[in-house]
Amino acid sequence: MPLDPELKQEIIQTFQRHPNDTGSPEVQIALLTARIKQLEEHLKTHRKDFHSRRGLMKLIGQRRALLNYLKRTDFNRYQILLQKIGLKK
Repeated sequence: MPLDPELKQEIIQTFQRHPNDTGSPEVQIALLTARIKQLEEHLKTHRKDFHSRRGLMKLIGQRRALLNYLKRTDFNRYQILLQKIGLKK
C-alpha cells in the first residue's frame, strides 16, 4: 500500500533540509512513519493479515535503524525530529 503521491510530496516538503532534498534521514523517517501509521490502520480492521503485519515490522525496524543513525550523528536533529513527528523516546 504505497502512500498517496500528494501526501508524500507534502511530507517531503515539510521535512526536507534544502530544496532538492528527498533522501535525508529526516525525510526517510517521516515517510516511514506515514506508511507505518497507514498500515496500523489497515491492521485494525484486518487483524489476521499476517503478511502485512510482517511488512509493518520490517518498516518499524528500518525506521529504528535510521533513528539510531540520526541519534548517533546529530543528536539535536534527532530530538527536533522526534518532536515534529510525535514519537516518544
